[in-house]
Amino acid sequence: MLTFTNQAALSYRNRVRYSNLTTGQIADALTLSKTALTPTYEPDGDVTYVVRLDNNGTAALTDLTLTDDLGGYAFNGGTLYPLAYVTDSLRFYVNGVEQAAPTVTPGAPLTVSGVTVPAGGNALIVYEASVNEFASPEAGGSIVNTVTASGAGLTAPVTASATVTAANEPELTIAKSLTPETVGADRQITYTFTIENEGNAATAAEDDLVVTDTFVPALTGIAVSLNGTPLSQPGNYTYDEGTGAFATVPGALTVPAAAFTQDPATGAWSAEPGEAVLVVTGTIQTV
Repeated sequence: MLTFTNQAALSYRNRVRYSNLTTGQIADALTLSKTALTPTYEPDGDVTYVVRLDNNGTAALTDLTLTDDLGGYAFNGGTLYPLAYVTDSLRFYVNGVEQAAPTVTPGAPLTVSGVTVPAGGNALIVYEASVNEFASPEAGGSIVNTVTASGAGLTAPVTASATVTAANEPELTIAKSLTPETVGADRQITYTFTIENEGNAATAAEDDLVVTDTFVPALTGIAVSLNGTPLSQPGNYTYDEGTGAFATVPGALTVPAAAFTQDPATGAWSAEPGEAVLVVTGTIQTV
């Protein structure tokens, strides 16, 4: 808003006395705000943004242009864009009623042109943006997304920003292998469970991470280890030789967070998953 001040002077008998300063504001014709519907983002996920335009004037604002920087930031003498507009996702509302979408020019930055906001009314622009390899996946990573409105009826461009942060959580996968794959009765076999974490947070005891399996055929005399360290029963796992049911105790397993690096040339982020290896060795039971 434009701020103005005013002060009066009182003169008498060659003296001057000044009043206090009064301060006022002239409301901008357009008020702009931007909101992300979720406070966090995940790698390869989507973020939904809502841009609101309020017309505080007595005349319609027509043919406005909105320019969205898609979170662009300086890198290596250029600009990287961690967001990409999701094609055909934009919806346009005037005073709560959906209208035909204005002209959308995808790219970096994103441009939306031909926007009209009625006098004393409002318009909403809702759209989705996908998170790409230029968004930091690290804990504390963020995307600051700024939109600028310009056009006739505005004394100066108006901007608004929304910030989302990288979700701080583990992202786990598990793979199982058998050695050897062909074995005779009463022979020993080994099951290996590889748990990988592509998230930016290690698992903790309160995550209640549990691995369960039912070995068919059941095993006898099992030995269990985690990352080469022997585990014991019942402190770390339970096993029923009669049914082959195996389960780790909640919280007995932890998996470190992934390690992230940003390519110094391209700016693309990559992850080296954290890993935990659970090994179960036993002898196949014969009937």
